[in-house]
Amino acid sequence: MIAALYAALTVVLAPISYGPVQFRVSEALTLLPFYLPEAIPGLFVGCIFANFFGGFGLVDMVFGSLATLIAAILTLKSKNIFIGALWPVVSNMIIIGTMLHYLIDVPLIATCIYVGLGEAGACYIIGVPLMKILEKRNIISRVNA
Repeated sequence: MIAALYAALTVVLAPISYGPVQFRVSEALTLLPFYLPEAIPGLFVGCIFANFFGGFGLVDMVFGSLATLIAAILTLKSKNIFIGALWPVVSNMIIIGTMLHYLIDVPLIATCIYVGLGEAGACYIIGVPLMKILEKRNIISRVNA
């Protein structure tokens, strides 16, 4: 279910989900492992499917999904949700920024910053508030606290 939601959100919002300047709303879901470790495979698979449609082929399917997997694992191990939200930002900023630099010859530092800002928006503006609402309504809770 998480894989389908991640992929669907990314593809439906394709104009803002891909490229050197992106705001991938589905990345808000990368905070789920903080509460639900079993969300990690769903995020990884969802990212593979989403990146299949992104136009950067196998390279993005591998490296983009790896960035999400690394972020999800580090989010799981975080002490609080705010630190947990930092990992998707850092992981995608470095991996996706570098990947885009090599694939489409865009400036490395600027692209890393743009990807990082979009990721920060998805995680801190959408993700953290969403997780806090779900937690407050007892829909999710931290099991490995």
